[in-house]
Amino acid sequence: MVDKPKLDELTRRERQIIEVIYRIGKASAAEVVDNLPGEPNNATIRTILGVLEDKGFLRHETVKGRYIYYPTIPLHQARRTALNQVLETFFKGSEASAVISILKKSDSDLSKDDAEMILELINKSRKEGR
Repeated sequence: MVDKPKLDELTRRERQIIEVIYRIGKASAAEVVDNLPGEPNNATIRTILGVLEDKGFLRHETVKGRYIYYPTIPLHQARRTALNQVLETFFKGSEASAVISILKKSDSDLSKDDAEMILELINKSRKEGR
């Protein structure tokens, strides 16, 4: 098993499986199959779940004879890793460019609470001199 698995080394299907498990929290192979796009083969998904476990991305517990898989990387860490990858790939590491892009999105409709949170973060950053 790998000490620190790297999310950016996942195949497309492995990433889809991990995304399903993060969304659900814990999932059996059948639940993963039911939540994947297309018509995935049950045996193939079970094999990939085992591979993800061998790579250190997942663990399982046995509940009533069924394997229930859960991620080994905390959600907040996985989010940060995914966001950093998007920032580097599409925005040359610029957080400001990413935020501006999101806010300029034509269908972006911020709630009042979200807008206030963004303004608070901007004001905090200004006060801290960043």
